Amino acid sequence: MRFLGRSLTGLLLLAVTLGLLGAAALVIASALRASLQDGGPGRPAVERVVAANVVTVTPGTIVPVLTAYGKVEAARSLDLRTRTAGTVVWVSDTFRNGLTVGEGEVLVRLDPAPAEEAVAIAGTDLSEARASAAEAVAAVALTEDDLVAAEAQLLLRRQALDRQVEIEARGVGSSQAVETAELAVSSAEQAVLSRRQALAAAKAAVDRSAVAVTRAEIALGEAERTLAESELRAGLSGRLDAVSLVPGAVVGANEVVGRIIDPSALDVAVRLSTAQFALLVGPDGALASGPVTVVLNGAKGMTLPGRLERVGAAVGDGQTGRLVYVAVTADAALGALLQPGDFVEVRIEEPPLSDVAQLPALAVGRNGAVLALGPDDRLQEVSVEVLRRQGDAVIIRVGALAGREVVQEQSALLGEGIRIRPIRQPAPEDQAMVPLTAERRAQLIAMVEGDADLPAEVKAQLLQDLQGDKVPAATLDRLDSRMGG
Repeated sequence: MRFLGRSLTGLLLLAVTLGLLGAAALVIASALRASLQDGGPGRPAVERVVAANVVTVTPGTIVPVLTAYGKVEAARSLDLRTRTAGTVVWVSDTFRNGLTVGEGEVLVRLDPAPAEEAVAIAGTDLSEARASAAEAVAAVALTEDDLVAAEAQLLLRRQALDRQVEIEARGVGSSQAVETAELAVSSAEQAVLSRRQALAAAKAAVDRSAVAVTRAEIALGEAERTLAESELRAGLSGRLDAVSLVPGAVVGANEVVGRIIDPSALDVAVRLSTAQFALLVGPDGALASGPVTVVLNGAKGMTLPGRLERVGAAVGDGQTGRLVYVAVTADAALGALLQPGDFVEVRIEEPPLSDVAQLPALAVGRNGAVLALGPDDRLQEVSVEVLRRQGDAVIIRVGALAGREVVQEQSALLGEGIRIRPIRQPAPEDQAMVPLTAERRAQLIAMVEGDADLPAEVKAQLLQDLQGDKVPAATLDRLDSRMGG
């Protein structure tokens, strides 16, 4: 019985399969028949027309913007060093990381006792040197007086000798008296010579005492300077960084205990390719003087003006291009946000280009040509010179394309000879304008400024549109759609 049941089941399945195959054959045959009937000879071919957005090429002057990225560096910074060794006895409340200090402000005091002792000793040495100098000057005066007396005595001795010689010549005196007078003159001359030597020595002592006084004054000045250096003062105004000092700490001479950074004077080091650098250099080798905008990544509305200041002196090992420094001057509020070490976006305005137009990047194909609208709305390939690429747009040399319409976005369906249905954007003057209340305008502006997903260029255009008394209806529709109605 089991065998019979299995046989009947197999026959049933076979019959069902054959029935399904027959039905499928009938369907296929019907389809083939209908296809042959519809595709018969004599049916005319219909040209396919593709809709495409077009834009008119209008020549004008455009200022290209070169976008690069760099790192913020401090243009003015100062390492805080202890000039002398000692023990910290006082630390200012402002001597903390991140706080602002003024130039000349006392930050740290070391134990002044050793320096004060050195000043006292140096002062005593100076007093002794000045006393010795006074004694030397007095000794010179006394020696000069002795010399005058000795010279007077010599004069008397010579007069006495002359008298004895005269008496002897008259036959009254004796030769012994003359010899005695001669000995007296010789003794007086020797005394004068000794006084002159003493005067020279006294004057030399005055010079030596003056040198000693000078040395003592220098030693005293050095001791006073050492005492003054027991106070660590801010060499410039700025914010503190890398502070590591507490009362009781022992520091060595010339030890770094902190750093002051001037937040109002910052540089941005930007690495440019050689091609980018060539766009910013004039025929005389000078850097372009156009405006520069520094944008802090991640900060809404955080932009600072800058200027191209200088070029790096050398290209580092393993590096290419040029290192350009952008000087940034920030006020106190913005300077607190922009700090050394930040990575920022730098937008540099290049020299203006004439007879150019800006098109969407997709308007130019890989072959360097655009699809221009020709007679009967058929497309023509026209080669163009791409001067700059800026984000999703390109700047081209207009030339013969002036006034012609080109496809905004090329695709596989578009090409030479293809007929299209052009879709033209309404001119600004033809757009519907809608008046806004002050409250509504403020609400829309706040929404645009707070939208972090909007590109900077789009946000700037929307904010510009919202400044007028009337706003394009298309702009309002776009903003309402982002707000959810």
